[in-house]
Amino acid sequence: MYHTWMRYFTPGSIHRRLGLVCLGVGLQHGVLPAVGPRTLDHHVAVVISAGSGWFRTPDGQHIALTAPALIWITPGVPHHYGPDPGGWDESFVDFDGPATDTYTELGYIDPDQPVIPLSDAVGPRAAIGRIARAARRGNPLLEVETAAAVHELLVALRRARADTSPAGDPVLTALARDAFQPFSVAEHAARHGMTPAELRTAVRRGAGCSPKDYLLSIRLRRAKELLAATELPVAAVARRVGYEDPAYFSRLFTRRVGTAPVRFREQQGRTVPGGWSDRVPDPEHPPTITTPST
Repeated sequence: MYHTWMRYFTPGSIHRRLGLVCLGVGLQHGVLPAVGPRTLDHHVAVVISAGSGWFRTPDGQHIALTAPALIWITPGVPHHYGPDPGGWDESFVDFDGPATDTYTELGYIDPDQPVIPLSDAVGPRAAIGRIARAARRGNPLLEVETAAAVHELLVALRRARADTSPAGDPVLTALARDAFQPFSVAEHAARHGMTPAELRTAVRRGAGCSPKDYLLSIRLRRAKELLAATELPVAAVARRVGYEDPAYFSRLFTRRVGTAPVRFREQQGRTVPGGWSDRVPDPEHPPTITTPST
C-alpha cells in the first residue's frame, strides 16, 4: 500500500553547538497511515509534494491540504494528520537546536500556521535529498552535513512559500532599492501608502528586524564593498551610501562593524590585476568566474 524509507540520528552535544541538528529524515509515498494524535519534543518539517490530505489542530479544527504543502510540527503541540484515500508523496526532516528560536523569530518557522501552501516543492525536496544522501552508512561527516542541510532546508521552505513572490517581498525590494536615499522611516512608509507601524510590521515579518536596521544593513554592506574594492575616500563612500556627514558615518560604521572604515579597508582592500580596484563593483552583476579548459 505504501513505501517508506527512514533514518534517525543521535548527534552529540558538540554538534548541537552548530545551532541546528538533524534528528531524522524520511521519504514516503502511497496510502500512508495517519500520524497521531501525538506530541513530540522537537521540530519536524513535513513536505507534501504530491496528493492531498488533512491536518487536525489541537482544538479539533480540520484543515484540508493539497500538494505542494508544508506541515510544521512544533515541540509540545499535539498534531494529527494523514493523506486522503489516494495517498500522497511525503518527505520529512526531524530537527532541533538553539537556532530554532532565532528561525522562529525571523519567521522561517511559523508555529501559528501548521499548514503552509508552497509554490513548489523542488527546492525543499533537493535539501532533503542532500540529507538522505548524507545518511549513508559510515559517513564520518554525517552530523555536520545534515546540520548544514537543515539550515538550507529552512531557507528553501521560506523561499517556496506560496505567499512569497519569486522576486522577493515587494516592500523589502523597494526599501533595498531606495536604501541610499535620505528618507526617514516615515517617508519610506508614506511612499508605500503605509503607516510607520504597518511598515515595521511588514519588515519584521519579512526580514526579522526593524526598517531602520534593515536599511542600515544594506548601507553598511555596500559601504564594505566600496571600501574593499575601490580607492574612494571615506567621505565619498559615506555619500554613496546615504550619509552626508562622514564623521557620523565613521562612528556608525565603527560601532556596528567593530572596526573603523580606514582599518576595514586596510584589512580587506587589495590591488587586483586588470583594473578591478578602479571600478565600483555592481552587486547585481558580479564578475563571472570561469574555469580554464585543460
